[in-house]
Amino acid sequence: MSSTDELQTYNVSPKWQERFAFFDQHGSPKTPEFKAAFKQLPARKRILINLNFIAFFFGPIYLFVLGLWKKNLAIIAIIIATSFILTLVFTLLGYDEGPKAVNTGLNVVFALMYGLSANYAYYLKQVKGSQGWNPFEGLRML
Repeated sequence: MSSTDELQTYNVSPKWQERFAFFDQHGSPKTPEFKAAFKQLPARKRILINLNFIAFFFGPIYLFVLGLWKKNLAIIAIIIATSFILTLVFTLLGYDEGPKAVNTGLNVVFALMYGLSANYAYYLKQVKGSQGWNPFEGLRML
């Protein structure tokens, strides 16, 4: 039985099957094998494997829908803590609110946190049975 046949038992769409097969074959995104194989992919396939657009735009809702509630709560805690610290810093500096550029930049960073972590997190849940709290488990940080 091939890895694609095994993945079809999880009742996931062809996109998820392709992502799962890639992760099965090449390991987690922080491994050298993954990096080498990822560089060989065409641009569209790289985006498919690496970024989840639904999670980018609807992160908190989408991760709950996928059943990744622990990872979702961890990201929400990071967002709340970061927002609280920045609000405190700007208040101490005498600003009523932070600069719009900082707010926009943080919104993009938070959306990227969801978009870049959703695919591998869902793979870990569905295939490996891992339901940890670390939303960045197995991901490379830079």
